[in-house]
Amino acid sequence: MSRRLPPLNSLRAFEAAARNLSFTRAAEEIHVTQAAISHQIKALEDFLNVKLFTRKNRELLLTDEGQMYWPVIRDVFEKLADATERVRAKVAAGPLSVSVVPTFAVQWLVPRLSRFSELHPEIDVRLKASDAEVNFHDDNVDVAIYFGDGSWSDLHVERLLEEFLFPVCSPQLAKGSKPLKTPADLSQHSLLHDESFDGWRRWLNYVGAKSVRWNRGPVFSHTAMVLQAAAHGQGVALAHSVLAQNDLASGRLVRPFDQMLPLEEGYFLVCPRAAADRPKIVAFRQWLQRTIEEDRKLLS
Repeated sequence: MSRRLPPLNSLRAFEAAARNLSFTRAAEEIHVTQAAISHQIKALEDFLNVKLFTRKNRELLLTDEGQMYWPVIRDVFEKLADATERVRAKVAAGPLSVSVVPTFAVQWLVPRLSRFSELHPEIDVRLKASDAEVNFHDDNVDVAIYFGDGSWSDLHVERLLEEFLFPVCSPQLAKGSKPLKTPADLSQHSLLHDESFDGWRRWLNYVGAKSVRWNRGPVFSHTAMVLQAAAHGQGVALAHSVLAQNDLASGRLVRPFDQMLPLEEGYFLVCPRAAADRPKIVAFRQWLQRTIEEDRKLLS
C-alpha cells in the first residue's frame, strides 16, 4: 500500500521559508512570488493539519511542529541534491562515441582534440571515421559531424562551420619560375583534384578564368591527400577552407589568390533530439563552439 506524501512544491517552499525565516527571501530564492510561497505553505499545513509558522513582533518563527518537521525535510532535500549530482556526474563521464567525416577528423578535429581531453578528463572520446550517415541506435554513436546542407530530419542539427573553396599551393611553387599572379596563370600548372572532380570547374567559373582547362591533372580519393600533394609542390589544389586551415597557419601551404567560392554545404553537429541536452554532448558541443570561435579570432 503506497503512502500519501505531501506535494513536492509545498515541501520546497517550506524548506526555503524555514531556512530563511522569511517568505520574501524564500520567494526570491525559488523565483516565485511571495503569495505563491504563502499558498504552498497553507497547502502543506492543510495536508498535515498543523500550523508550521507563527508571527511574533512581525518576526516569522517556526512552531513546535515546524521545528520538528524542518530538519527532516532539510535532510531529504540535501540527499536528493547529492543523489542528483551523482547521477549527473555519472551521465557526464565515460565514453562519447563520435562519428566524423574522415578528412575533417584528420585535418581539423584530431589536432585539437587533446584540448578537450584536458578540459574533460572524465569523458573518453571514441572517434569513428565514416563518410556514411549513421543509425544512432544501431551503430552505438552518440553524436556525429556531417558535411552537407543541414537537411537531416528528426535530428538535432547545429551548424558548426561554413566552407569556402580556394586554390592553395606550396610557397615554392607560388614564387617559382611560373609564378601565380592571376587565376589565368593556373593554365601553366597541374590542377589537383579530389574524387568530386567538380570543384575546379565551379571555382574557375566563379572567378571568370574560362581559359583554364579544369578537367586535367591527378585525382586523389581524399582531400587530405590532395593537400599533401600540394604541400610537396606537385601542383595547385582547390582547398576547403576548414580542412586547409592548419596547413595555411603553419605555412606549408599558401593562397596565391584572394577569391573564395562560398559553398552551401558546411559542417554540422548532429544527434538525436532526445540526446541533445545530455551533459557529455553539451560539453563536446560547447567545446567545439569555443574552439571554432578561437580559431576565427586567430585567423581574422
